[in-house]
Amino acid sequence: MLNRPSILQLTLFLSLFVAAFARPAAAVDFDKDVRPILESKCLQCHGAAMKLAKLDLSSREAMLRGGDRGPALIPGSPEKSPIYMRVAGLEKPAMPMGGKISPAEVEILKRWVTDNAPWGGVIAAKVDQKAVEAIEDMVIPKAAREYWAFQLPKKAAVPQVADPAWGKHPVDAFLAKELEARGLSHAPKADARTLVRRAYLDLTGLPPTPDQVREFVNDESPKAWATLIEKLLASPQYGERWGRHWLDVARYADSNGYEHDFDRPNAWRYRDYVISAFNKDTPYDRFLVEQIAGDEVEHPTAETRIATAFLRNHAKIGFREKDNPQFRYEYLDDMIATLGRGVLAMTVQCARCHNHKFDPIPQKDYYKLQAALFGYVEVDHPLVSDEEALKYRKQLNEVEAALIPLQDELRRIEQPYKDLLMPAKYKRFPANVQEAINTPENKRTPGQVLLANQIIRTTSVSSIEVDRIINPEDLAAKKRLQAKTKEVEKRRPKPVPVAMGITDGDYRFTPDGQGDEPAPGKSRQVADFEGSYLHEGNGTYKVPPSYFLHHGDANSRGSQMQPGFLTVATYNNPPVAVPPADGHTSGRRLALAKWLGSRDNPLPSRVMVNRIWKHHFGQGIVPTMDNFGKNGETPSHPELLDWLAVEFMDQGWSIKQMHRLLMNSEAYQQSSEFATEADVAKDAANRYLWRFRQQRLEAESVRDVVLATSGALNPQMFGKSIFPHINDEILGSMTKGIWNQTVGEDGPTEWRRSIYVYRKRGLALPFFEVFDLPDQNIACTQRNSSTVPTQALMLMNDDFILRHAGMLAQRIKAAASSKDEQLRILYEIALSRQPSAQERTLGLVFLETQPLEAFTHVLLNLNEFVYIR
Repeated sequence: MLNRPSILQLTLFLSLFVAAFARPAAAVDFDKDVRPILESKCLQCHGAAMKLAKLDLSSREAMLRGGDRGPALIPGSPEKSPIYMRVAGLEKPAMPMGGKISPAEVEILKRWVTDNAPWGGVIAAKVDQKAVEAIEDMVIPKAAREYWAFQLPKKAAVPQVADPAWGKHPVDAFLAKELEARGLSHAPKADARTLVRRAYLDLTGLPPTPDQVREFVNDESPKAWATLIEKLLASPQYGERWGRHWLDVARYADSNGYEHDFDRPNAWRYRDYVISAFNKDTPYDRFLVEQIAGDEVEHPTAETRIATAFLRNHAKIGFREKDNPQFRYEYLDDMIATLGRGVLAMTVQCARCHNHKFDPIPQKDYYKLQAALFGYVEVDHPLVSDEEALKYRKQLNEVEAALIPLQDELRRIEQPYKDLLMPAKYKRFPANVQEAINTPENKRTPGQVLLANQIIRTTSVSSIEVDRIINPEDLAAKKRLQAKTKEVEKRRPKPVPVAMGITDGDYRFTPDGQGDEPAPGKSRQVADFEGSYLHEGNGTYKVPPSYFLHHGDANSRGSQMQPGFLTVATYNNPPVAVPPADGHTSGRRLALAKWLGSRDNPLPSRVMVNRIWKHHFGQGIVPTMDNFGKNGETPSHPELLDWLAVEFMDQGWSIKQMHRLLMNSEAYQQSSEFATEADVAKDAANRYLWRFRQQRLEAESVRDVVLATSGALNPQMFGKSIFPHINDEILGSMTKGIWNQTVGEDGPTEWRRSIYVYRKRGLALPFFEVFDLPDQNIACTQRNSSTVPTQALMLMNDDFILRHAGMLAQRIKAAASSKDEQLRILYEIALSRQPSAQERTLGLVFLETQPLEAFTHVLLNLNEFVYIR
């Protein structure tokens, strides 16, 4: 029989039991426990070969140094160490991205950090090259090309339809086929007055005069309508109207945008180029070539070089790109997005960081397109002969060289005084800002870096402020330097006219945001023209290398990229880059432009005819104008869209020919006021175009129609932008850039067409903004058309509207004395028709107690006045 344990034995047993469980866990072994986790979960994206967010986790020093978001490791403090907090899911985004980590592994990392993160040396890079290549190479299945947008368009036979009137024209026949299949009727033809106003507003953006209306109404020729269309297409006002549509796509503006919103003094030349191109009916494929590679064509001209501003129209931080080279990839992304949405109707920019989630667009295709554009530099093309430009450059360089020592000496004298005054400048900012500035650069947190850089960059001491504290001796020296500077400046040559644009250059971009100098002996762009087509020296231009960027991170380079296109939309033998004979550019952009204008590309012809259709009929055959992909809508009439795309190319990519084709259809000439209960029940949205869609005029056209109706419109074309009056309260909100309006009221100088109004990204003209001016920072393929109270309030109360309502009244009074005749003329001028009997009666009663100015104001507020009907 066993003896009972004594109290002493029990106490000893319990002590040993508690000690066993209270014993500290074995120390984490870095090589055994931590290294495998880092190698398998972290270093594929944050190692020596790839540093997403500039973060390298392959050494303790690199962890302490951290990346874009600061240190990854704070030894002894897991709750402050992102390497633990992210894997534990306590901070977002949780890590590893797209992978899994076990709770036991998370606990190991926590204990390791708690133990002050002992390390066993740098972890050698173990890059799975096959895995990296798999990331870069997305396989596009053959079935992807079966999607309608990626098939080359084919011209189907024009259908036979029951309605003989709608069987004569191919557009009508395709539409009638769908109407008949759905049991829909179509509207009757609109009356002559409605049609002539519709055509004028659609093609020129201006209303017809009463004489022009009568001319059409009284023309009994069967070709009267076709003749009218030809007349309007030949009108200079056509380019002003349709050029405006393209400027939306090109995200044209006269200022840079962002904080400083610097003026672009020569941007207007691109706007004028677009107007001229539409008036000349430049073939669309050539139009693309000039804008993407106008400096690379066989015989470049001033006009084609001006056209290259298309790629430079993006919103930009600072004045020149070289001032902020770290944003270069953002500008390249904007170019790709603009070409993608505006020309291809594909959201290519979504493949910057990963393969496209919905469409068969590999990330590699994005970087192939980037490689085609990568060598660009901003340029102010001189619009004079090469000889004149070189002479100007030589004289300018001599002046600049003479100024450098004077400016250096002036800076040396002023700097000590600026250093004395600057601390007082910083004291006006909040305490956290001052703390960021006073913290040594190498010890600033990421937030402090942003704060300090922003304030230091934008805060300065003026020369006048220096003069208040400078000692007499230094002041005398300063004045002598200023006098010498003034004498040197007298030798500065008169500037030659220039146009903003791009060309290829020797600019290099490195991940740390610094531009490299060109290699010795290489051809170098002439700096005075910001990379002009003029070059010094001999040799063939070599494009700086560009790379596949994992996750879109400039610090995570993959394979070096060669130029290419969207694989799924490329057929047969695509164009290849051939440098031009002068060897000054790569030919890559020209190859890209030729691919965009190729019959072997299934997208651009469809996209452009869809855009033209939308502006004529109010909605595209594909309603999502900038997205023909899986997330876009399908075409309502796919056979018609393809027929038009092929016809567009067969007719030499002529935009005017497409106008003729569409506007001569019965569908275009339908009434917009027809409706039957049956048709509304079957197709309330009018998707199948059983009646003409009414469209409200865009903001610029509303203003233009007001000017034309009042008789004040100044028809002057081209030239520098105008600055209509903005009230002082709104203008006071502008802190940067320019708005050079005249003192007092607007006059004929400001009464030019709205396409010439200065497009300031940081301050939209309020009248335009109310009527749905699009975001001026990105490509716009389709404007919103809202109906909001502020539009009615603008038309009722705006000084511009009130003034021109008064001018319209004076115009009417000068034309007729009797109230009855005044009403008739007013309706003909404002609405292109005569008043109905009821309108005449109501108008005469109104005028018995109210002035004519009040009645003209009423007409400017009618829906009919601002709609294409």
